Amino acid sequence: MVQTFFSIAVDAFAFGMVLFVITIGMSMTMGLMRVVNLAHGAFAMIGGYVASYAIQALDFGYATALLIAICTTIVVAIPIERLLYRRIYRAPELTQVLMTIGITFCIIGIANYIAGPTLKIIPLPEFLRGPVDLGFRSIAAYKLSAIAIGGGVAIALWFLIERTAFGVYIRATVDNAAMAGSLGVNAKLIYAASFAIAVGLAALGGIVGAQMMPIEPYYALRYMVMFLVVVSIGGAGSIRGALVACLLLGAIDTTGRFFVPEYGEFFSYLAVVVLVSLFPNGLLARAA
Repeated sequence: MVQTFFSIAVDAFAFGMVLFVITIGMSMTMGLMRVVNLAHGAFAMIGGYVASYAIQALDFGYATALLIAICTTIVVAIPIERLLYRRIYRAPELTQVLMTIGITFCIIGIANYIAGPTLKIIPLPEFLRGPVDLGFRSIAAYKLSAIAIGGGVAIALWFLIERTAFGVYIRATVDNAAMAGSLGVNAKLIYAASFAIAVGLAALGGIVGAQMMPIEPYYALRYMVMFLVVVSIGGAGSIRGALVACLLLGAIDTTGRFFVPEYGEFFSYLAVVVLVSLFPNGLLARAA
């Protein structure tokens, strides 16, 4: 019984951390930049596709492929941000939803045309394939790495937003772009940099979490609702809220699939209905 509980806890924690790495960028764009970016999952998919190609076709190492995939995703995202997203930063939410859904379908179509409608494998390096013996229990190395990466991202992002001038510039630009501009803040550069960070994190999460959330042609649509749920429950722009929401949803989803796999994602969405009803402004917003 204890071993079963421990196994579920580790799986849930790892899944929650992967979900956090992917969705925290979406939370940033919605909370700090005020953009409903439903195409966020598409950028995670791009990162996964590029990493798979770099490892399998070009024979790059895992770390090199990871870096290439993140940089490639950012390079692809920058002109999209410049040509499309800048037009909807102050637009109504419905306009943002329609635009970003359209971008999602375009990216899915291009990915299917280039890479084909097949599931993409991202092979793990040797040191992540086996178990790690903790003395009382062995844990898959890639799950421990996912937990470590998620924790590192949470700390680094909190420090960037809360303790650096860049975070101040983001908040000032969102609150009053004209005033921030008069004080010398380049709003366009701040938005572009924030967007690049968000899509880079999406790519990182898509690659690191490929063992739990496989990269496939309709990845962006399959997980779109889950990503939105995290932002809704955690509160847009809240790092702590997103982390708590991801861990909570990870625990519910993993536990439900372990004990009653035939119900699929039923318990996850049931929990979403209950949590959104109880905490419409996010888990931590009510406590504040």
